[in-house]
Amino acid sequence: MKYMSAFEIIGPVMVGPSSSHTAGAVRIGNLAGQLLAEKAKTVRFLLHGSFAETYRGHGTDLALLAGLMGYTTDSESIPKAFQLALMEGLEYTFEPTNLGLVHPNTVQVLAQGEHHQLDMIASSLGGGKAEVQELDGLPLRFSGERPTLILSHKDKPGFIAHLSQILDQQGYNIARLSLDRQSRHGDAITVCEIDETPSSALLKLLSTKIPDLQNIRQVWVP
Repeated sequence: MKYMSAFEIIGPVMVGPSSSHTAGAVRIGNLAGQLLAEKAKTVRFLLHGSFAETYRGHGTDLALLAGLMGYTTDSESIPKAFQLALMEGLEYTFEPTNLGLVHPNTVQVLAQGEHHQLDMIASSLGGGKAEVQELDGLPLRFSGERPTLILSHKDKPGFIAHLSQILDQQGYNIARLSLDRQSRHGDAITVCEIDETPSSALLKLLSTKIPDLQNIRQVWVP
């Protein structure tokens, strides 16, 4: 029997009206902002299903935009997201689309910063929970509810062993680990959820000691 937490029953502390269409959307924006790892200059939100049908009435547009700019689910600035984006010089569009066989509350986020770009598909699952479904064209799953490392690399033997060894030596416990790849020896992404917040020293160590590591990002949206 699966026991539900109080969070799942009551929902998050949030600015309404909807935990799925507002709080979950803020978390999706938070995930996108952390993955981009810099201030966005332009962003396109491609809205699917229920998101596409009700985004104006439920404030999903405001929530996604506010989350991308770093505001949290309980922020009173969410209703002012359009004005705040204008002040930051952030250009944005909201476009209904069909993303295929995905959760009805799903959005593709295409964001561009000064140095980086982001292509992410994520869903709001209810109760303020959100989950990334695809990143940089690769299918994967993570919520960011625990400190999470996202490592882009070539699919080569020994990558997971190197990663696990360094984390163990530095005293980090792995809570969940998954690898998705385009093809054998092709581009791959490893998602590593850990129990402790990673230090800058750990990130530097991983970047210098793991062969074939191309990029490392971190997210945490507790």
